[in-house]
Order: sequence, then C-alpha cells, then structure tokens
Amino acid sequence: MRERVPHEELLALRRTAPVSWVAQDEAARGGFPDHEGFWALSKHAEVAAVSKDQTNFSTQENGVIIRFAPEMTKEEREQTGFLLINHDAPDHTKLRQIVSRAFTPRAINALHDGLEERARTIVAEAVAKGEGNFVEDVAAELPLQAIADLLGVPQEDRGKLFEWSNQMMSYDDPEVEGDQMIAFMEILAYSMALADERRKNPADDIITKLVTADVDGRGLTDDEFGFFLILLAVAGNETTRNAITWGMHAFMHDPAAWELYRRERPATAVDEIIRWATPVTVFQRTALNDVEVGGVPVKKGDRVGLLYASANFDEDVFEDPHTFNIMRDPNPHQAFGGHGAHYCIGANLAKLEVDLIFKAIADLAPDIRPLGDPVRLRSGWLNGVKELRVAYR
Repeated sequence: MRERVPHEELLALRRTAPVSWVAQDEAARGGFPDHEGFWALSKHAEVAAVSKDQTNFSTQENGVIIRFAPEMTKEEREQTGFLLINHDAPDHTKLRQIVSRAFTPRAINALHDGLEERARTIVAEAVAKGEGNFVEDVAAELPLQAIADLLGVPQEDRGKLFEWSNQMMSYDDPEVEGDQMIAFMEILAYSMALADERRKNPADDIITKLVTADVDGRGLTDDEFGFFLILLAVAGNETTRNAITWGMHAFMHDPAAWELYRRERPATAVDEIIRWATPVTVFQRTALNDVEVGGVPVKKGDRVGLLYASANFDEDVFEDPHTFNIMRDPNPHQAFGGHGAHYCIGANLAKLEVDLIFKAIADLAPDIRPLGDPVRLRSGWLNGVKELRVAYR
C-alpha cells in the first residue's frame, strides 16, 4: 500500500472473481511458511458473512494479520496468538467480557468532556504553530491521549506508546527505524509493570478493574493485560489516527464537503470518514471446515482474506462509493471488522475521537489547507500515513 489503495484492481476482482486465489511468493509468506497463498474476498456480502461465521472460520488458527515481514518465523507469528483479536470462543468470549468494562457506554461517555477539551487544545496548539505534519500534530494526539486517559497511563508516556506502535506496525517500511520485536517486548514490559502496580495499589480506574475483574474467578493476568494494552495502543492509535488523516485529506480536496461539514456537522460524517479511510484494509480468517464461500469451495486450513478496502467500496451496497459523501445513510461499512464476535471493541471510542477532533478543526482551523501529498506507510494491511504537511491558518 506504499503508493495507493488499489481500487481499480479491487473493482476488477469484484466484477470478475469476487472469491479469488492469491498465490504468494516466498518473501510474502513470513510467518506462514506452510501456506502458498490465500483466498481474497472482495465483495461486501462475503466479507460480512465470514466475519460473523465462527463455526467455519477461526482467528486463532493463524491470527488476523495476513502479512508479516519476510523474516518472521512461524513460531514468532504464533506468539501473537496471545492478543485478544486472535482468540476464538470460548476464550475470546471470556477475555472480551473482562476488557469490555473499559468500553461500556458509561465509560466512554465519562471521557467525552475531557476529550473534547483535549481535542480543542490539540488543534489550538497546531494553529499556533502555523504549519506542520498533521499526522503527529493532530491525528495521532487525541487517540494517544484518550488511551492514556482511559487506562491511567501517564500523559508524559504517550510518546512511548506512539513510538512503540509505529515500530511494531512498520516492519514493511524500510524508512521507519526500530525493531518490531524489541518494541513488542518494551510495551509488554511497560504494561505488565502498570498491572503489577495496580494490584499492589488499587485505584478507582480501568486498569484496576481489568486486573481484579471477577470473570470465572479471575481478572486479567499481567501478560493478558500486557497484550490488551498492545492491542489498544496499536488498534486504538494507528487506526484512528489514519482515519482522521485520510478524512482531513478528503475534506481538503473537497471544499464543498468541508463547507457542508462546517455548517451542519452531520452525525453521518463520522462513519463516512471511517469508510473512506478504511484504516485496516484486510484481516484474515482460517477455514475450520471444507466450506463454500460465494459458490467457491474453500478447504479446511485455507486462509481467507477479508478485503475491507474492497467491501467498503462495493457498488452493490454503496451508491457512488468513490464519492466522499458525509451525508451517506445508511453506511454499513466493514471498517470495524464486520459485525460478528470480533467487531471492534473500541468502535464507540474511535467514533467519539473522530467526531470531537473534526468539530475542533472546523471551529479553530477552518482554513486548513494541504502543503503536499500524503507520505504513505508501506504496509500489507494498513492504510497508513506517515506525513501530511498542512497549513493550519
């Protein structure tokens, strides 16, 4: 995804081979040496159906990430199985029940006023600079501060989360410095120390609730909390900041849409921004049984790629999908991983962050304009942006 999202090629797949086999050469099989490729699902209907089908498809079998660095071993890839997103029921159900305490409507609503103030401060500070990299100045800041607020991570440590998550997700991009496994171990050690501290000195915060929760007689272990923080730092930081960046990019290149948003602030804008960005372009499942998908036989053990970046632009579901339409309603996008058991647990927090930051930009930086093209992250599954130079006034 270094140059662009391949929308023309995805359209051709939807029209000619909505369930198609993608053969991978050896360099593309990092972590999956026993697999020669995967099935690509490009239509909204198949992506949605497989997302909900826990009987025939597993996340635990091979995890959800479809591509790793070429040097990734099978054993290293299997270590990612500790992440909640890579669990199947019943373990997934139990762990999700514990961590969902951090994302109840009450918990998210309690963050609203604080995050609104933070969003306005972030944008005001960017405006005071005059110009800069929108990704670091604005898009990344609110998700990082939200994670810190939610979990009780000291705000001065949010920069560490930013660097660690960047290094963990940038293994395909030679321009990003750092080692994925070192970053993984550093954030794991940091989060375990947080969990241990709360066990010794309980507080009225989410960390304490998570590590002392009584589900089947236990809360999260130190390592489970560590993997949860990794998931939140990556999923809650990388994805939301990329949605905000691509949304701003779309607005800056569509003055009429920006004027409409500034004037009316439609509630529908948030989901259109997220659909348009589709920060995670693809996740995978592994077939547990011989099964048919879209009339194509898929064998037990085969990997299946859920191409969200294609499903979210499916003409059979979205009218004029390549138009950025902030009034679009309904908007059944798949950007939060479909609507099955693995629907993004932080979706409501992400939507709140997107809503608050764009309202702040509309109020405080209405004349924001681009100073260059976005510099994309080279990635096999993230629609990431490293830099978007803008003038804030």
